[in-house]
Amino acid sequence: QICLSLVKLLFYLAHSPLGSIVLLDFQPRQFVMVDGNLKVTDMDDASTEELSCKEDNDCTLDFPTKSFPLKCSVVGKCEGINEKKNLFNAYRYFFTYLLPHSAPPALRPLLSDILNATGDLRYGINETLRAFEKVLHLYKSGLYLQKRPLLLKDYISLKGFRTVEGEDYKCWPSYSHLGCLLSIHSAEEAAAICNSQPQCQSFIVTQQRTWTGRPLASFQSSWTDLIPDTNAVVYIKRSASSGERL
Repeated sequence: QICLSLVKLLFYLAHSPLGSIVLLDFQPRQFVMVDGNLKVTDMDDASTEELSCKEDNDCTLDFPTKSFPLKCSVVGKCEGINEKKNLFNAYRYFFTYLLPHSAPPALRPLLSDILNATGDLRYGINETLRAFEKVLHLYKSGLYLQKRPLLLKDYISLKGFRTVEGEDYKCWPSYSHLGCLLSIHSAEEAAAICNSQPQCQSFIVTQQRTWTGRPLASFQSSWTDLIPDTNAVVYIKRSASSGERL
């Protein structure tokens, strides 16, 4: 969410009515999340000036660990230097820390492609935004899910119940520090996640939604202490419930 919001912001800056705008003091502390959108808190160091040049050798974009040769345009300006400076700063301050984590395994190669392409400045801001929107579409639609055996049949479902909230086993990347709370596309995906975790004996699908509209599921190591909840469904492994009375 943070990276996509940042890319949308940089897309606007690259195509603003004033021309391509560069953020000269590009630091994480210059941004804040407001209603799920990233905003710039300080525009004092923004500029529409692009580096003047006479030849291509005048257009090297330098960073502490990398340098990029750019082209000198016919009007004597380094082509796309503001856009590329913003994008590489997004890569080194945000993408490198956020993109490799928390995505479903099937989407990680796509995010790795974005990371590598922006790190080498092979993508401009237009290509970067399209790549992010493709990943978002796959994530929201569930098209990233690979065909696999149907596992939900191995679970008993109880509508209108959930287990008592409490600290349980933890997983990555959980929305709760008290247990294992993950976003899912469907109960079938939740069953696959539960089967992949040795501790998991049950999971609860709630009405809570993430910013992408995906429901949250809580994975638990037991299924005892059920309490009524009209907005929840608890799924219990048949093997865990054998010998017990539901």
